[in-house]
Amino acid sequence: MKKLNSAIIAKLLVRIFFLFLVAAMFGIVKYQDKLKVLGSIRLDQWRLIFPALLIIGFIVLLVLASIKKYKVGDINLLLIVNTIMLLIYGLAIFIRVAALVG
Repeated sequence: MKKLNSAIIAKLLVRIFFLFLVAAMFGIVKYQDKLKVLGSIRLDQWRLIFPALLIIGFIVLLVLASIKKYKVGDINLLLIVNTIMLLIYGLAIFIRVAALVG
């Protein structure tokens, strides 16, 4: 029963994350002129290593969970934690950008 619950939660969180990602893309396209105030992001900064590792980990865990068809409970739990961390990080970026633009 535990594996079933973790599979349902993992699938739900991944879908919520992708919905937020689509909404963010829509917001970027719609409010492109207001976001020009922020400037550009320099990709040579060391502080970007942690979000990059989080995104790479999400992709790897999503692929592994999909290959195993969400039947391995440990991978599901890791995917749940990683997705929650990505959602929190995305929310923090949204709050920061909204404060700078607004």
